[in-house]
Amino acid sequence: MDWKQEYSRWLAESEKDPFLAADMMNLKDEKEIEESFYTELEFGTAGLRGVIGAGTNRMNSYVVRRASRGLAEMILETEGEEGAKRGVAIAYDSRNRSDIFAMDTALTLASCGIKTYLYSTLHSVPQLSFTVRYLNCIAGVVITASHNPPEYNGYKVYWEDGGQCAPDRANRILECIRRFDYFDVKPMETELALSSGLLTIIGKEVDEEYYKCTMSLLLHPENLMENGRMLNAVYTPLHGSGRVPVTEILRRIGVTDLHVVPEQAEPDGDFPTVKAPNPEDKNAFTLARALADKVGANLMFATDPDSDRLGVAVRQPDGEFKLLTGNQTGALLTYYILSSLKEQGRLPENGLVVKSFVSTTLADAICNKYGVAIKDVLTGFRFISEWIEHCAVTGEYAFLFGFEESYGALAGGFARDKDAVCASMLVCDAAAWYMQQGKTLYDVIREIYAEFGFYMEKVKSYTLSGKEGMEKIASAMKALRAEPIKAVAGSPVLVYEDHNEQLKTDLLTGVSSPTGLPKSNALRYLLPGGAWVVIRPSGTEPKLKLYIGAVGETEEAGAASLDRMMAETDAVITGLLQN
Repeated sequence: MDWKQEYSRWLAESEKDPFLAADMMNLKDEKEIEESFYTELEFGTAGLRGVIGAGTNRMNSYVVRRASRGLAEMILETEGEEGAKRGVAIAYDSRNRSDIFAMDTALTLASCGIKTYLYSTLHSVPQLSFTVRYLNCIAGVVITASHNPPEYNGYKVYWEDGGQCAPDRANRILECIRRFDYFDVKPMETELALSSGLLTIIGKEVDEEYYKCTMSLLLHPENLMENGRMLNAVYTPLHGSGRVPVTEILRRIGVTDLHVVPEQAEPDGDFPTVKAPNPEDKNAFTLARALADKVGANLMFATDPDSDRLGVAVRQPDGEFKLLTGNQTGALLTYYILSSLKEQGRLPENGLVVKSFVSTTLADAICNKYGVAIKDVLTGFRFISEWIEHCAVTGEYAFLFGFEESYGALAGGFARDKDAVCASMLVCDAAAWYMQQGKTLYDVIREIYAEFGFYMEKVKSYTLSGKEGMEKIASAMKALRAEPIKAVAGSPVLVYEDHNEQLKTDLLTGVSSPTGLPKSNALRYLLPGGAWVVIRPSGTEPKLKLYIGAVGETEEAGAASLDRMMAETDAVITGLLQN
C-alpha cells in the first residue's frame, strides 16, 4: 500500500466529513501518518482491533463500515436470504466511539437487507454471545477492545453458535471486505432502518433470560440465599459494561453486602482512574482496596470494560489482599465445581473441562482425581467454544467448565465466550460456601496445592510498537524456529511443538506427529517434571508473550524452578528482539 497516496485520498475525503477532518488534524508528523496508513488493520479470529483515529490502520467509522459491508457480503453469499432474515445481534461496551461504531455496524448491515438487533445501552461480551443464540441470529458483533488501553477500540465477530468466528470464516469475511472501498460503503438512515424493521432495539426480556440461565449454574443456591448477606465484597467494573449485570445477578442470588467502587462505577472510555482497565493488573484494585479497608470487606473482584475477564483478590490472615492469578481462579473454580457436583451425586461420567494450552496443568491433576476429561486448546476462547458446541451436538461429553490463564472463565455454555458475570457469581458461590467452613478462597487454594503439588506459572509480555515492532517479533519467531531451544534452566526439552507446522517432535526419539490442533504461530516446549514453556505473538498487536509453568513439591522449590526458567528464556527472547 502506498501510504502517502492513501493519506492524500483520505485528506480529500475529510473535506466532506468534519468528524474525519478532526481525526486527520490529530496526525502530527510523517511517522504517525505512515503508521496510520502503511497497512490495513488485520481481520483475524478476534476481528479488528486498533488505535482510534483516521487511517486504514486505525479504528474509525470508515473501517467499521467497510468491515460490516464485508460481513454482510459473506452472510449473503454463504447463508442467503435465510441468513439475512435471521440477522445479526450487536452490542458495545464503554470505550470511546463504541456506540457510534455499533450504529455504523447496524446501519451498514441494514443497507444490505440484513436484519439487525442492537442494544440501546452498553452490554457485555457474554450477554451478546448469549443473545446470538437466544435470538437465533446468524452472527453477532461486539464493539470492544477488551482490556486494552483507552486509545484502542475493536470489532469482534461471532457466529450462530455464539462463539467467535473460526479462522476459515474470518478469512472469508476478510476476502469480502477487500472487495469494497472505504468511502463507497453507505449506511442506511436510522429512521428508515427502524421503520422498515431492519433495525430492532433489543428489550429487557433477553437480559432476563440471560440472568435466569446463568443463575441455574449455582452449586449452593440455598446457602447463598441464607448466608450471602454475610459475604462482604467490593466490586469494580473499571468504568465498563459489567456494573449492571454483575450487581443485578449478585443481588438476586443473595449477595446483598456488595460495595461498588463509586469512582469506577460509571462508564467512561477514558478510564481516568487506571492506566489500563485490566483486572490482571493489581493497580486496577487500588481504589477497590481503599474501599475494602473502609467497609471491612474480605473479597474484591474486578471486570474489564466488556466484562469477559474477571480478577479476584482475597484478604489473607495478615490483613493484606492476595490477587489471584487467572490460573489460580481457574483451578479453584474447577475444583469447586467438580467437588460440589461429586458431593451432590451430579457429576456426569462424561464430564469435560477445557482450557487453553498456556494455562495451568493443575487443572489436569484435579480432573484426573474426579475422573473428568480435560482438553487443551489453542489460546483464544473460541477454541473452548468449539468444544462446548461439540458437546451440545454430539453428547460425547458434558461440558462443565472452561478457562484460560488470561482471567477468562465460563460454565454451562449458555454463552460461548468468557463470561465474567457468570464467573463473578461462581466466585461468590464458592466464597460463601467455604466461608461457612471457616475458609477463605486463598485457604482453599493452599489446600489444593498441598494435595496436588505446587503448580506455579508466570507470563511476560514484550510490547513493541508499530510496523517495526511487528517485524522484530516476526524475526524473533523465525530465529527460534531456525534454532529451537534444546534445554531450559538445565532441563532438556523432551517434546518440541511447532504449531505453525502442526507438528510435535519427541526429541529423544526424533519422531514427529500431528499436534491435533489448528495452525497457530506458537512454539511449545515440554520439560521433565511437568514443566513447560510457550512462546507466541499476539495476532492483533505488536506483542510477544512468554508463558512458563513449573511444578514443585514445595512452594519454594516450584518458585525457584520457575524463576530460573523465566530468567533463561527471557534472556533468549530479549536478545532476539534487540537484534
